[in-house]
Amino acid sequence: MSDVTLFSPVKLGALELAHRVVMAPLTRMRALQPGDVPGALNAEYYAQRATKGGLLISEASQVSQQGQGYPGTPGIYTDAQVAGWRLVTDAVHAKGGKIVLQLWHVGRTSHSSFHGGKLPVSASAIRPSGQTMTADWKMADTETPRALELAEIPGVVRDYVAATKHAIAAGFDGVELHSANGYLLDQFLREGTNLRTDQYGGSIENRARLLLEVVAAITEAIGADRVGIRLSPNAAANGIPVGDPAPIFTYVVDKLNSFGLTYLHLVEGLTGGPREVEGGMDLGQLRRLFQGPYLGNNGYSRELALEARKNNSADLIVFGKAFIANPDLVTRLRLDAPLNEVRKDLLYGGQGVEGYLDYPTLAQSA
Repeated sequence: MSDVTLFSPVKLGALELAHRVVMAPLTRMRALQPGDVPGALNAEYYAQRATKGGLLISEASQVSQQGQGYPGTPGIYTDAQVAGWRLVTDAVHAKGGKIVLQLWHVGRTSHSSFHGGKLPVSASAIRPSGQTMTADWKMADTETPRALELAEIPGVVRDYVAATKHAIAAGFDGVELHSANGYLLDQFLREGTNLRTDQYGGSIENRARLLLEVVAAITEAIGADRVGIRLSPNAAANGIPVGDPAPIFTYVVDKLNSFGLTYLHLVEGLTGGPREVEGGMDLGQLRRLFQGPYLGNNGYSRELALEARKNNSADLIVFGKAFIANPDLVTRLRLDAPLNEVRKDLLYGGQGVEGYLDYPTLAQSA
């Protein structure tokens, strides 16, 4: 089988890419404190993984303090954060790479310790199951969120717009809107987490309203050719009830076509889990429905990626943990070289190089 199509050029909106291997948005919880500010270590981490004409998607970054749900995650709403991210984008661009920033509001997947004792917010006051992490890195029972008041929702949209403009000011080549994995925008989409009776709840059109308002606002701010979106129709992540995802997600993707977005990025299956989900929708529907480039993500091996390109079931392939453990992943995929194994105990947190900057390249291993 020829692997040329995995390494052939492609145009994503305003971005000209030399190959179709993309680094996934990967939470590492290593921003400098106080202030959740990216620093020199973060810049080196992204630069290690940058390739000429290759695309990196940054770790999710909260659009506001209200949007934070984990300690050590970077933000994109203060001047210091913008300056810190500029270190990262400059380092990636110096390697000839491209990088977009993922915009994040976790909604109910947060804890009052991040918000001065105030409850996290969501579409409705429905408590997620399980536990969550507090601002001091401890685990605690989840809390019942406060439903966003109708008058507050325009402010959330404005936060996304401000964060988008900050991302461009920080030197990013675009943004990816995080509407997956049970976070705020996903909470508005799902029947099980959105019991609102106003214009943002009830019908499919109403539950999709916030997402589409955010898309309209940020594409107006920087142009649709620099905006992608991530969805996870079949993923019951962070306690999100999946139900029957087909009606809402076919509606959303059809509406997204009118914006001319840079790409659609789908989590294929359960985030970090199996690709096949019992009772899940056929994601091929969304691939066929979307009129722009499609990024496939979740559990891709080299063989699966080549097969997806051969069958044209995805335009680009997104790799996660393999990129953490292999800063030269693109080279290894080209050569069909063995991969380093990720050190799962060192995925989250820390300020040193261990498990972050010390994965060897092929040349270093040799």
